[in-house]
Amino acid sequence: MTKILVVDDDANVQRLLRVTLKQEGYEVVVAGDGAEGLRLWETESPALILLDVTLTKLDGYEVATKIREIEGTGAHVPIIMLTAEKEVEQKVRGLRAGADDYLVKPFHQAELLARMKSLLARFSSRAGTGGIRAPLGKLLAFYGAKGGVGTTTLAINAAIALHQEHTRRVALVDGVLQFGDHRVFLDLGNDRKSISDLVSAPSIDNDLIKSVMVRHDSGVDLLLAPPSPEDGDLVHEAQMDQALTILRTMYDYVVVDVEKRLGDLTLSVLDHADMIFVVMTADLSCLKNVRLVLEALGRVGYESSKVKLLLNRSNAFTGISVQAAEGALKRQFEFKITNEYRVAISAQNSGTPFAFSKPDSPLAREISALATEVERVAAPTTAKVAAR
Repeated sequence: MTKILVVDDDANVQRLLRVTLKQEGYEVVVAGDGAEGLRLWETESPALILLDVTLTKLDGYEVATKIREIEGTGAHVPIIMLTAEKEVEQKVRGLRAGADDYLVKPFHQAELLARMKSLLARFSSRAGTGGIRAPLGKLLAFYGAKGGVGTTTLAINAAIALHQEHTRRVALVDGVLQFGDHRVFLDLGNDRKSISDLVSAPSIDNDLIKSVMVRHDSGVDLLLAPPSPEDGDLVHEAQMDQALTILRTMYDYVVVDVEKRLGDLTLSVLDHADMIFVVMTADLSCLKNVRLVLEALGRVGYESSKVKLLLNRSNAFTGISVQAAEGALKRQFEFKITNEYRVAISAQNSGTPFAFSKPDSPLAREISALATEVERVAAPTTAKVAAR
């Protein structure tokens, strides 16, 4: 995997670049000052460096100069300078220090990625890690605004619909590590392997992940939550990040049922997400939570365009109409799923998801429409496979 070193002392910029680059399949290493950036360049051997000009301890010009002095005439790591200065003199100074390119903040993410890919292709023969990467699968995160809104049901059935109706390779991840319900909803025992079997190994790779994935009768592969809450505490942010990174190289879609607490581990999942479905119902407490979630996601740098509001049980009487709920949130719901309680609860209690056991039911058809829209908007570039 291509490793990118980000050297910037602004936490918001760090978060934005981490999210952007992870979505593109890059491994990201972050330094908060010039001295740390220089050290990480030596120890991590990145394929490219994004280097802020204004840094403590050593500024960006000094870091670039030292890297070029140490490299000599041998290997060459491409450097893109990042600065708020628009003056030509600053750009010339950066290029003379050894930068290969120069971007003025604020910059568009598409421009940054285009310049990075150009440099990586140009220096790939020397860097050894900048070659063409395999297309990555899309990651869909289902995040419940509160408990009991149907997040797990929607995540499971959406994953099945993507596989069965669009012949996609789909991995379903139970990211609710302490109290995940996928074993119950899919009628699987506690003897099945889980993500805790990954973290107990010295390192995580494709073969190890294949060995712990559980195949459901629908054809979807599952990465289950641990069978006991204490084992869930053993999974840390870096391990989840590594597992998701590998899964995206193995599957067309990775569907994650996400923990509700917006901590580091949850953010490590959302950093990968191409689409974040905020699942909710039209009640007062849920509206309050959704507003807070949208504000929090905006503060940490997630683009609003990839955050989708999914109103579950849209026809259920709560005293708040769909129009009133949209007015309170000042935005429309991208997706609405109606309330069909008997089908949903029967599927849950029998351990047979309705998208698999009752594909012609009205509820399954609505999930099918959601999957079709996802496929239209975010279809992976990988070739489809025959349904298994």
